[in-house]
Amino acid sequence: MQKLLVTGASGFLGWHLCQMAASHWETYGTYWTQAIAIPNTTTLRTDLTDFAALKQLFQTVQPDAVLHLAAQSSPNACQNQPDASQLLNVTVAANIAGLCADRTISCAFASSEMVFDGRHPPYKETDPISPINRYGEQKARAEVEMLDRYPTTAICRLPLMFGAVPPTASSFIQPFIKALRTGQPLNLFVDEFRTPVSGTTAAQGLLLALQHVQGRIHLGGKERISRYEFGLLMADVLALPTASITACRQQDVPMAANRPPDLTLDSSKAFALGYAPPSLRAELAALRGKV
Repeated sequence: MQKLLVTGASGFLGWHLCQMAASHWETYGTYWTQAIAIPNTTTLRTDLTDFAALKQLFQTVQPDAVLHLAAQSSPNACQNQPDASQLLNVTVAANIAGLCADRTISCAFASSEMVFDGRHPPYKETDPISPINRYGEQKARAEVEMLDRYPTTAICRLPLMFGAVPPTASSFIQPFIKALRTGQPLNLFVDEFRTPVSGTTAAQGLLLALQHVQGRIHLGGKERISRYEFGLLMADVLALPTASITACRQQDVPMAANRPPDLTLDSSKAFALGYAPPSLRAELAALRGKV
C-alpha cells in the first residue's frame, strides 16, 4: 500500500481520518502534546513548527500523499494567541505544501467555512472570502500560500463537525451531551446556521478530495440548521432530556472572536464527485452508544 501522512492524528478529525484511511493506505499520523494509539496507524511525535523536524518527518516516512489537518482550531484561542496560532495555522501549512511540491505528491488541507463572513450564504468555492475573525483570516492566508507553493493542493473547506471522540479531543456535541445529562443550562443560538457533518463523513470527503480535487472544494452537509435546532434534534435522536435547552442569540454571549451568522456551504461540486453526507438524523443515530 502507498503511504499516507496525516498531521494532527490526535485531534478529532485526524483520529477519524486515520481510522478510515488505514484500510487503503499505510497510515502515519503525527501528534505533539498528546500521545495517541490508533489501530493500524503508526503515530509519530513531531513538532510541526520546527522546520527541521518537519523535513525529517518527510524523510523518515517518505509519504506518497499528505493530509494536513493539524491546527489551532479554536477561534477564541486564535484571537487571543495570534502569533502561536499564525505559526501553526499558516506557516506550517505553507511549509507542508512546499515539501509536497518538492516530491510531487498529493496534498490535501483542512480549511474552514470561517473564511466567509456569514452574511451572503450559501457559499460556493468561487465566492469572495471575507473572514471576520483571526482564525478565518489564518485559514484564508494558508489557502493562498499553499496554492502558491503547490497549485495542485486540494483545499477542503470543512463545516462544523461532530461525532465520537478519542481521549485526546472533543467535538462541539460533547459539552451539549454532558449539559443535558446533568441538567445544566444549555444556551444555543437560534441565529447561527451551519451545514454540519460527522467526523466520519468529513474524513470520507477529505480522502475523496485527496485523490480527485485540485484547488478549493466545500465539504458541507446537505442540511442547513441552527445550533438550537441541532440541539433539539440531537436530544431527540439520543433520547436526552431537553428541559435545560434554552434559545439565545449570538449577541447574548460575548466571545473573543466574532462569529459569522450563517456559514451554509454549497457543496454541490463535492456531491457531483460522490461525496454523500447522510441526513443529520442518520448521522446522530449512528452515534448511539458511542457518545
